[in-house]
Amino acid sequence: MNSEEYEKIKSEISDRLEEVNRQIADVLSGCGRSRESLTLIGVSKFFPPEYARAAYELGLHDLGENRVQELLSKKELLSSEGIHPNWHLIGTLQTNKVKNVVGNTELIHSVSSFELIEEVQKRSMTKNLTTKILLQINTAREDSKHGFFKEEIGRAVELASSYPNLMLCGLMTMAPVQNAEHEALRVFTETREIFDRLKNEAGEPEIWKVLSMGMSQDYIDAIQCGSTHIRIGTSIFGKRS
Repeated sequence: MNSEEYEKIKSEISDRLEEVNRQIADVLSGCGRSRESLTLIGVSKFFPPEYARAAYELGLHDLGENRVQELLSKKELLSSEGIHPNWHLIGTLQTNKVKNVVGNTELIHSVSSFELIEEVQKRSMTKNLTTKILLQINTAREDSKHGFFKEEIGRAVELASSYPNLMLCGLMTMAPVQNAEHEALRVFTETREIFDRLKNEAGEPEIWKVLSMGMSQDYIDAIQCGSTHIRIGTSIFGKRS
């Protein structure tokens, strides 16, 4: 990619990012929340590393990826250029990939099974690290989605909280694809209620502070329901081919 192509892409990302930030500001203002209460994560899945670099240069310092290998390759390239975003793994995590991702993220959003909890603890202990994680909850109860059902989440929290090399920071969820406006509200509202209950029960509520929900199609509803981290791809980087 030559410099002219890069500047064109960066300009397009800048325009989209400005619009997303405008909408975020409006929603937060309506909810009586500060801008500091929300983390915007730019998800450049399937786009070349230059897109992630452009977003970082435009002030977006939290970047997410769905796949471990894509996160690692972009992290390596950007690090070689002196660019060090906060990297978030937001996609499905397989147990055989845990050894590669531990130590390479700010936060793993998608710990979705008891087996994964144990594997992240095992790999973190081996590397003498503390890994920040979220538990993925399948509030929508969709077969196509990973995560704990609400009747399992208490036991999952208990297990994750018992491990010395894990820092359990909260929950992540995904709403179903919306066929009509505001269909995601039920899932987000229920997840927020579960999050609040678990936070009240947590031994260290100051750590239990991340509620990751909302993507390009539904982030406004997610913010209104109390999301602290939204994961935005298309609305910032454009449609994927």
